[in-house]
Amino acid sequence: MDELQRIKNLQTPDREIDVVLDTDAYNEIDDQYAIAYLLRSKPKLHTRALYAAPFFDHHSESPADGMEKSYQEIKHLLHLMRLEVMEDRVFRGSETYLKDEKTPVISPAAEHLCALAMEYSAENPLYVVSIGAITNIASAILLRPEITERIVVVWLGGNAVHWPNNREFNLIQDIAAARVVFGSGVPLVQLPAMGVVSAFTVSEAELLHWLRGRNELCDYLVQHTVDEMAGAAGNPWSRPIWDVTAVAWLLGGFTEDSLIHAPIPEYDHYYAHDPARHFMKYVYHIYRDALVRDLFEKLSRQAD
Repeated sequence: MDELQRIKNLQTPDREIDVVLDTDAYNEIDDQYAIAYLLRSKPKLHTRALYAAPFFDHHSESPADGMEKSYQEIKHLLHLMRLEVMEDRVFRGSETYLKDEKTPVISPAAEHLCALAMEYSAENPLYVVSIGAITNIASAILLRPEITERIVVVWLGGNAVHWPNNREFNLIQDIAAARVVFGSGVPLVQLPAMGVVSAFTVSEAELLHWLRGRNELCDYLVQHTVDEMAGAAGNPWSRPIWDVTAVAWLLGGFTEDSLIHAPIPEYDHYYAHDPARHFMKYVYHIYRDALVRDLFEKLSRQAD
């Protein structure tokens, strides 16, 4: 892909588009908000598939266990939203991370993305939103490099370029995968965690006032968030739900971004920079209140 086409594809879409979402849905509470926000953002965003991403922390016993729990959590959310008809669009992802930058991890998600992406073109790309370790997307690119001409990747991962280090959860789980994607030339939009989308938070008072009692989905999201913040009981608190911002970029009007030369995520948890690298989009600001209003309005709707 030449640079002019890449830059064109890095513009926020102003039309209805097809989207797939890659998510470690069981890892935190913010993925659930992002999934629901995507599914409630029709007709502009049409969801073609949902992929379960691996993760490993106190919520899982291994990356494979994290992926399976995420797969089940995606299906649980579809049930809460009365969207069981979409269960055949949910795919299991990688059970491990990339062992190097040349060897893909075969999974139903990676294989499905390879096949689906070939239905699109540089002029009409498929938008691939990733809000976890980017293993599945990197594997698909390694399996079928030509899909980089047919997709736009929107990834919430890594920290801001001005942040003191790059030790961000989605990135450090699979640095090799991030390096594959950042170096592939695929049109890439990055939403950095600390220093940018970390500003997108909600408070207990807001959740209880605006979402509690609205519908089954909202009650689940509120209770899940409150439970996650149990250690802050008795004190004021706010909680980042930053994964929502990756979906918001597709909608337009909620973020500010700029073109930068794609940095290189290094294994020492810093970025390297090369002014000869291709361009990518870098989100540097979130319009928090406007996005919260849109999110809460969509979540509060009754089942589609």
